[in-house]
Amino acid sequence: MLLGTAWDYQDHLEEFLDKLAAVEARGTLVCNPPTVVRWNAEKRYLCELEQRGASIVPTLWHGDAGRAEVLSAMDQFDTNRVVVKRQVGAGGLGQQSFTRAALPDGEWRMDRPCMIQPFLPSVVEEGEYTFVFIEGVFSHGVLKRAAKGEYRIQSLFGGYESDYAPEQADLARAQAVVNALPFDDLLYCRIDMARLPSGQLAVMEAEAIEPYLYPEQGSGLGKRLAAAILNRLN
Repeated sequence: MLLGTAWDYQDHLEEFLDKLAAVEARGTLVCNPPTVVRWNAEKRYLCELEQRGASIVPTLWHGDAGRAEVLSAMDQFDTNRVVVKRQVGAGGLGQQSFTRAALPDGEWRMDRPCMIQPFLPSVVEEGEYTFVFIEGVFSHGVLKRAAKGEYRIQSLFGGYESDYAPEQADLARAQAVVNALPFDDLLYCRIDMARLPSGQLAVMEAEAIEPYLYPEQGSGLGKRLAAAILNRLN
């Protein structure tokens, strides 16, 4: 069984995981494996990646957040702008960005477990980089850019993609994230990265549930993926 386009799992996590467990109990081969999916469903997996040597975007973790937490994060990161994201989320949905000049009002809350990160100007100026891996081997790269006046790179917000042939140093950073994953049985994984002020790429997401793999930019992706699936069935 190949997971596909379960892109609302973040709003129905328990139901999604229960269904996955039921499929697993029937002895069905699931790609990626259920252990990977459960691990990947909450973005606190980034903490483990960092512990295993991967570079991540600096992050503060909260059970909930409001104006006070946003201001505190700005002080801790020494920045004038932050991004607040859901710990269980996808596609940029529910994401908020605040500046010192445009803070949330005193009543605002995320009302869910969330994470706060410094806003990275490179996401707007340079774009976000995607590295697609099939069975741990690099397949192709994608450069994702935000629409004018927007910082979110998803197509839902007007973002767009183009081919990207990574330099060796950047590819090595992405490979280091794959190497840091606590699994060796991933069929596919998509590593999304952005450049820190230091010039180093840091992982934003390691998408291993049912990510869009950008076949438009990946010539031969279908054949590589099919061969990998057949290898698992034999």
